[in-house]
Amino acid sequence: MKLLFSRNPNPRLAVAAARYLKAEIAFEFASPTAPGQAERYRALNPNLTLPILVGPGWSLWEADAIACRLSRDMHSDFWRTGDDEPEMIRWLSWGKDNFARACDTVHFERGTKQRWGLGPIDKALVDEGLRVFHTSAAILNVVVSEREWLVGNSVSYADFRMATFLPFNDVARLPLDNYPSVSRWYRRLQDIDAWRDPFHGLEAPQLPPVNSETVPD
Repeated sequence: MKLLFSRNPNPRLAVAAARYLKAEIAFEFASPTAPGQAERYRALNPNLTLPILVGPGWSLWEADAIACRLSRDMHSDFWRTGDDEPEMIRWLSWGKDNFARACDTVHFERGTKQRWGLGPIDKALVDEGLRVFHTSAAILNVVVSEREWLVGNSVSYADFRMATFLPFNDVARLPLDNYPSVSRWYRRLQDIDAWRDPFHGLEAPQLPPVNSETVPD
């Protein structure tokens, strides 16, 4: 199997999960939207987005599905099953609609749009993202003040998914330090090599820089 990836948030998440699991796969940097590349990738993912897991005669897209498949293949509880599965899915669902969505909204305006020249920052969207961030971070702060990880006594894919956009907080500049328990939880994630540096040893060109002069405080 082969994982097609880039350095953007969701592909980074998939690479981190695969390397944490020590999955027996190859990694290939890809750019489906580059000039002349669309048709090559359309059959693998009609959305032309990454990540994509490719096997003999099949492909699987979306980071959550890929993490589930690789966890099953490696007989790992990283993707929780059994009695813990509803709890994990609860955090995946809540995170994508609340905390991770808020991080994504702010990062897209301050980071993605500025990296790729997609237009000026929409202050109203940043303000809305920050509003949701503060509401959801306050909830998450209480939860992780009472436990080390979101599900059970060890890290799971729920933790990885919740933190999808935090490696890009140098440009998003979300006030994570306002929530000390969330900050401690994220530092625990940063202690995991596969999360902190998922691209170690891989051919993975850096993302374009963000010009800080174009990003207002």
